[in-house]
Amino acid sequence: MQEVIIFLVFAAALAYLSVRVYRSFFAKKQAGCGKGCGCETDKNMRTMTTAK
Repeated sequence: MQEVIIFLVFAAALAYLSVRVYRSFFAKKQAGCGKGCGCETDKNMRTMTTAK
């Protein structure tokens, strides 16, 4: 029973890391600084705008 639990935890961790690697290489890149602060660059404007 312990082996099954360890295998499930290992499989979940492997799946999580696989998704993270996939997103870092193949997912569409979003504009902004990537910190989740809400700033983004607008293609129509040449200045950086921030969310208030």
